[in-house]
Amino acid sequence: MNLRSSSMIAAACLALVAASACADGAPTPRTAKGAASSGYVLPMTAAARKPNDSGVSIQYRVEGAATVGRAISVVLQFDGVSDPAGATARLTTDAGLTLTTSSNLTLPAGKSTTATATVTSDREGLAYLNVFVTQNGAMSIVAIPIQTGASAPAMKAAGELKSSAEGEKIISLPAKEPK
Repeated sequence: MNLRSSSMIAAACLALVAASACADGAPTPRTAKGAASSGYVLPMTAAARKPNDSGVSIQYRVEGAATVGRAISVVLQFDGVSDPAGATARLTTDAGLTLTTSSNLTLPAGKSTTATATVTSDREGLAYLNVFVTQNGAMSIVAIPIQTGASAPAMKAAGELKSSAEGEKIISLPAKEPK
């Protein structure tokens, strides 16, 4: 047996092992440590950042669908606290949502912090859980959407769609007279 045939046999064995591991064609979802092996953990959503923000990155996950009168959890993860004094986070809600957990968090320097906020909606529609993070005098603001009920928000009709002589689309709106 030469070197070439040995490496071909090894490659064939590896291909068989890989094929048998994925026999059903569906990847096994990864779960967090301590979570039930049958439960799938949703990924976190990274909040958008601006160049002049606090420097703290924020990720969040809304667990479950919001229904009127039933509390849901919003998992928040904060990273990138570099100020030795740490950072602070303040949580507020729009009208229609009630925050039932602490509204103030202390974020230690150099550590990832995970917190769970619990909110309850008192009506259907879209409302926001607002997160204000302050570090070194700079602030980041993230608005986390909480959709209660099945209906998605729709924009009101805003004028009439017309085309210009060049073919550009224009929305014609009536002028409002100042009072």
